[in-house]
Amino acid sequence: MMRQQWPSESTPGTHHRPPLKSPTTPSGNPSGSPSKPAHPIPEKKLPPPPGTYVIQVPKDQIYRYPPPENARRFQNYTRKKTRRSCCCRCLCWTLSLFVLVIFLIAIAAGILYLVFRPEAPKYSVDDVAIIGFNLTSSAPISPEFDITIRAQNPNDKLGIYYKKASAVNVYYSDVNLCNGVLPTFYQPKNNLTIFETALKGSSIILTNAVHSALVAEQRQGKVPFKVNLEAPVKVKVGAVQTWTITVKVKCDIVVDSLTAQSKIVSEDCKYSVRLW
Repeated sequence: MMRQQWPSESTPGTHHRPPLKSPTTPSGNPSGSPSKPAHPIPEKKLPPPPGTYVIQVPKDQIYRYPPPENARRFQNYTRKKTRRSCCCRCLCWTLSLFVLVIFLIAIAAGILYLVFRPEAPKYSVDDVAIIGFNLTSSAPISPEFDITIRAQNPNDKLGIYYKKASAVNVYYSDVNLCNGVLPTFYQPKNNLTIFETALKGSSIILTNAVHSALVAEQRQGKVPFKVNLEAPVKVKVGAVQTWTITVKVKCDIVVDSLTAQSKIVSEDCKYSVRLW
């Protein structure tokens, strides 16, 4: 079989070659000279959202050296911390000393109690003579009470000094009728002392209700009164006297009449001691 050969545009007797392409540079420059590679396009950084602050501080400046503008503030802080620690130490020492003093006082009081065995004195009202009550009219009254008081010191090793500035008051239905004082004296150990004190009142105005109640109770033969006694005393322990101690006595008494020959129907006394 015969193959047909097509005629070519080239001259007879030569082979046909495809045209050579000129090399191209990455930038598209057709010239043959080499060119520099293009720089990479930097990525765009997005701005921080509103209200956000980015602060870059060197690490050495944070952990080792305070910034110059904060140096004074840092010194003040360290000084305050030192002062605070000193104050805490002083407070701890003061509290410890206070607790120690209280502990020593408690031990001393316990030893004194075991040695002397102190007992509270006992008081009672033995007799009352009343004058100056005129209930036939509504005029002001000036009552007088002569009260006999029994004081007993049951201690074997303690004496009692009764000092000045004592007070004795008689009340009826919260109305102060008369007042007076106790005598000053020394009561030795294991002693019973009976003394009288005169109480006087002046121009006491009674309300209609109080006046009517007094008249009714006198008819019944039971008139209640309150006798309040307050006396500053000092306890003698051997050759030493204590500080001033206040003795308070409250007695509820009932008499059969408002006369000088009145008798006590009932009597109840309660007492307390204020050490300071």
